[in-house]
Amino acid sequence: MSRIGKLEIIVPADVTVSVGEDNTVTVKGPKDTLSRVIDKCITVNVEGNKIHLTPNNNENKTNALHGLYRQLINNMVIGVSKGFKKSLTINGVGYKVAKQGNKIVMGLGFSHPVEFEEVHGITLSCPSATEIVVEGADKELVGLVAAKIKAIRPVEPYHGYGIRYTGETVILKAGKAAKGGKK
Repeated sequence: MSRIGKLEIIVPADVTVSVGEDNTVTVKGPKDTLSRVIDKCITVNVEGNKIHLTPNNNENKTNALHGLYRQLINNMVIGVSKGFKKSLTINGVGYKVAKQGNKIVMGLGFSHPVEFEEVHGITLSCPSATEIVVEGADKELVGLVAAKIKAIRPVEPYHGYGIRYTGETVILKAGKAAKGGKK
């Protein structure tokens, strides 16, 4: 059995969890409603404010899915109650970002401004001219949107210009070393 899969999930008071007949787990909370289809080899039991997952056999694939689905359901419960957030920082001469309606407009050193629209279930905000905050209930979607924004202008290794996660350490390369002049 999976060590993570054996752990029970505690459901907060303002969150409701239901399991459909086709093994679909639906989690409703104050922030959003999320649902996910669980493989038939895992049984999901909701008892009061606790969720238990039990594997139906002892195959290696089932043990791997046991821990995976437990963590996915736990992330759904956390997401609909508290939500998830990723912060991005823009670094570069003249690089800036601003929110316009339901999209963010970024000046990243290209010949044109880059626009990125909000995805359903995700909120983009710009607390300052060099910060982007991605928030939402679905942890996978928050990470995916943050990665897509980051991929627009990856950090270059010589000056550190580009988009990075807040707190991410980027190792810079040394530039050309100056040599002595010709004699």
